[in-house]
Amino acid sequence: MGNLLHYAIVFLVVALAAAFLGFGGVAGTAMEGARILFWVAIVLFVVSLIAGLVRRA
Repeated sequence: MGNLLHYAIVFLVVALAAAFLGFGGVAGTAMEGARILFWVAIVLFVVSLIAGLVRRA
């Protein structure tokens, strides 16, 4: 899951750089990619947290 967050941060940096340089389409696409990867990482974290709690019970 660490790689997933790493890629989300990379997409965010690419989006900020593209927005700064005036590439709106690329910035929007990279921002959507970062947002999707971030939420997938959050969902996977919650699922693994619940699975760990169920396993202990």
